[in-house]
Amino acid sequence: MSKSQVVLKSGKEKPVRNRHHWIFSGAVASLPTFTDGDCLPVITGDGEHLGYGYFNRKAKIIGRMLSFDKTAPEAAVTLHLNQALALRRATFESQPTNAYRLVNGEGDLLPGLIIDWYRDTAVIQISTLGMEKLKPIVVEWIQNTLAPRCIYEKSLIPSRHEEGLQDYQGAIFGDVPAHAIEIEENGLRFSVSILHGQKTGFFLDHREMRQMVRGMSKGKRVLNCFAYSGGFSVYAAAGGASAVDSVDISASAMQLAERNMALNGFESSAHHFYTDDVFDFLREKPLDYDLVILDPPAFAKKQKDVVAACRGYKDINRIALQKMPKGSILLTSSCSYHVNEELFQTVIFQAAVEAGRTAKIIGRHRMAQDHPINVCHPESDYLKSLLLYI
Repeated sequence: MSKSQVVLKSGKEKPVRNRHHWIFSGAVASLPTFTDGDCLPVITGDGEHLGYGYFNRKAKIIGRMLSFDKTAPEAAVTLHLNQALALRRATFESQPTNAYRLVNGEGDLLPGLIIDWYRDTAVIQISTLGMEKLKPIVVEWIQNTLAPRCIYEKSLIPSRHEEGLQDYQGAIFGDVPAHAIEIEENGLRFSVSILHGQKTGFFLDHREMRQMVRGMSKGKRVLNCFAYSGGFSVYAAAGGASAVDSVDISASAMQLAERNMALNGFESSAHHFYTDDVFDFLREKPLDYDLVILDPPAFAKKQKDVVAACRGYKDINRIALQKMPKGSILLTSSCSYHVNEELFQTVIFQAAVEAGRTAKIIGRHRMAQDHPINVCHPESDYLKSLLLYI
């Protein structure tokens, strides 16, 4: 038996056998001498080879699997990148969309890696030391396969700190677009700021929900809260909304939302943009809308934030539910990974009880196909939405 292998404890190998990517330190019987971030073979106590993963003793999740057979780590990365691209090309081949998530972490069998594609620019996000060491392979693949104008890294996430990594943002290849990039999504145009935008620039994960809003907005007065660059607002206007109000605390976000409405020909005195705290706006304004959208940023970025996050979700939904007219519709979402779907629905139930309102669930989140969830690794399912009839 080679001394360069990670040996799992008896009975702790089942998740890896079932193709789950994470290995916790408590599952490890012995580690070889290695440098954090190195890729190592993983075996059972009986010497059975389970695959390859990268390991970091600083992290609670000490190992993350890259392959579950004898495929070497570097070859597995290239294989999974090719498979991810094939899925996106099949998904968007006949759609008027040139912006999508190309790699979705464990959903594409590449833990620690996100790649978003914006027309001709790749934006990558790396969250683990192991994937950081594999970055040259990823960058070379993007250059050779996609011939991008630019590869930009935007790794600004708390999980990097546990891995011993600092936040990083900067160009890896090519010239960074000095101005916002114009993308097309379902035939609508959006201006995306790679440098200054939230996350990688645009909330690609809500594409199907935006399309749903488009289909139900005709003749409705719509309120889009936490509007950011106005994605839901543009779709509502495209669907024939009689009026769309957009609210965000960021003045630059509201300027971008207004620009995106104009970009699609929806300049109108019926559409308004409010730079305001959403909680204050909901408390102070009459909510005489037919459709209200609540899509806040993650209130729980760590497990210890869950209680406070649930309080925030309950308060903001309670305020909206109290003031929305009978027969109106609320689309409420949470992107907090640590607040699962069951807990989120419980919080909305509590908000409805405190508001003294009856709310019927008439729809749930529609997952965008470029954000696949690995059936063997359900933890990557972070985004949930409820469509409620009040």
